[in-house]
Amino acid sequence: MIDHAQAIQDCARGERAGLKALFDAEAPQMIGVAMRILRRRDLAEEAVQEAFLQVWTKASQFDPDHGSGRGWLYTIVRHRALNMLRDHSREILSEPADLDAHAERTKLLDQSYNRLEETSALRTCLGQLNAVTRNCILMAYIFGYTHGEIAGKIDAPLGTTKSWITRGLRKLRECLS
Repeated sequence: MIDHAQAIQDCARGERAGLKALFDAEAPQMIGVAMRILRRRDLAEEAVQEAFLQVWTKASQFDPDHGSGRGWLYTIVRHRALNMLRDHSREILSEPADLDAHAERTKLLDQSYNRLEETSALRTCLGQLNAVTRNCILMAYIFGYTHGEIAGKIDAPLGTTKSWITRGLRKLRECLS
């Protein structure tokens, strides 16, 4: 078992063994976290690499009184991945299989919406939302996607996606009350 806080303090002193210990212990799981956000292994690996570079250069800023070393590592990789997702200068290309999956998801969302009874209050209220907002809300509820995953799937900034969902849910509450 690795002492994360000690390994980070080793990094702060410039000891490469600390970085190696952290990398060996956490890199595979950190790639998993980044993959869930970015949906592409190559980008997830890049996010983890950048996270470890940041750990090496900013290890002296870690304060064990404010949280665990492991938590600090995962916070860094999560923020790196979300920044990559938000970065408009980076084009995240889709694989052909991703395009097929997107078409299938869109079809399932439309089918789910159309299955609601024409006279149901939920269908009426969902119908008052614009299509993008409606689909964001349906992706969250039908597929269980997080805001970050939805933002990645519709290629929109995370903050914008969160705003659409928040405003859409507010409109739905008002309409259904």
